[in-house]
Amino acid sequence: MFIHIDLDCYFVSAHRTLDKNLLNIAVAVGGRNSNDIFSNEKLNRKLSINRASFSSKIISSNIKNNENYFIDENGKIRGIITTASYEARAFGVKTAMSVNEALRICPHLKMIVPNYELYDDLSNKLKELLELEIPLIEQFSIDEFFGDLTGYIEEDEAFNFAKDLKNKIFDKLRLPASIGVAPTKYLSKLMTNFAKPDGVRLLKKDDIEEFTKDILVENFTGIGKSFCEKLKGYNIKTLGDIRKNQKLLYSWGKIGVDTYNRVCGIRDNKLTINKERKSLGIGRSFDVVSNRDELKRRVMILSRYLSFIVKKENHNPLSYQIQLRYEYNILSKAQENTNKIFNEFDFKTSMIKLFKEADKHRNHGVIQLYITVFNFAKKNEHTFNLFEYESDLKKEILDKNIQNLREKFGVDIVKSAYEIRK
Repeated sequence: MFIHIDLDCYFVSAHRTLDKNLLNIAVAVGGRNSNDIFSNEKLNRKLSINRASFSSKIISSNIKNNENYFIDENGKIRGIITTASYEARAFGVKTAMSVNEALRICPHLKMIVPNYELYDDLSNKLKELLELEIPLIEQFSIDEFFGDLTGYIEEDEAFNFAKDLKNKIFDKLRLPASIGVAPTKYLSKLMTNFAKPDGVRLLKKDDIEEFTKDILVENFTGIGKSFCEKLKGYNIKTLGDIRKNQKLLYSWGKIGVDTYNRVCGIRDNKLTINKERKSLGIGRSFDVVSNRDELKRRVMILSRYLSFIVKKENHNPLSYQIQLRYEYNILSKAQENTNKIFNEFDFKTSMIKLFKEADKHRNHGVIQLYITVFNFAKKNEHTFNLFEYESDLKKEILDKNIQNLREKFGVDIVKSAYEIRK
């Protein structure tokens, strides 16, 4: 049997562990995006140690909450909803809705500034608790975990085990959770949807076909929007329809085979314990910026943060990329490969060069920058350039010293002069 644990309204629930006044009222977390890294304001920033998806890598831990934090200097309500409580959802407040619309439909909505340090800490504590209770776990996101109970808990004991686990999570962390239990991994996640809020649902092997036959394909994790459209083109609208079309789905290769097997509970019995990272990236969206010097300054700042993350995780990327999103939603990219040991100085130089290459629409303002590194060298693979060995070695030593300072005093302790706004 497999188990899927999903914390209910996680960001809101995390704040409720600190403030009981937030219980049983319409609350939402969200607001203005995290562009404070581009300011000269002194904030205590650190690196998240949570490897989960959707977890912010750079955390600003001393952002103060106030009643009107989501209103900018021009009096405009900014930002989007990240998480809403069930009380807020009853009024129509949803994730990704603008704060302006959320306050319009729910005027008494209590808005809270995100606290990523708190979310990171509670997620790690939950992981530690689960590791004591379940032999094998997989962290699927910052607030979701899979567990493999095979050979540990029998099917007829699984429901009570999940119920006891849910109670332990609340007793120790004060976090409400919904838990799905099923014979396979993805079916357990499906069952969590039926367990919400704050409940437990079990799907037995003999009930899979009957229970899933009328569930819409878009409600099954792992079936993306484009694949849903493809399925509907063949009049496949429910999970029961998928079960009836094995030959068709198998003819579509891996994606069809995996989808059919997961829906039917076939060969979906492995957790991803140590997923190898393929890339690292950081980006920000912001109001339209047309000044190219300011954009280059922001590229430099993002490069510093990404350099810190790369060094912290002990990777040596051999490929770099930058993506610009202009107003009117125009995209442009540039990429380069290298054979050198990664260091911040050369990386910043490369990213500025790539920015100039990617900036093909200079009459348009930019609304998003995203930089990424990938193609990681193997740990024992030496990438010194023989002709620049001495120079590269000096840069690496200096890079290590700067990294030590930042780990001790924060990411902003050492900056280049170009990064400081005049």
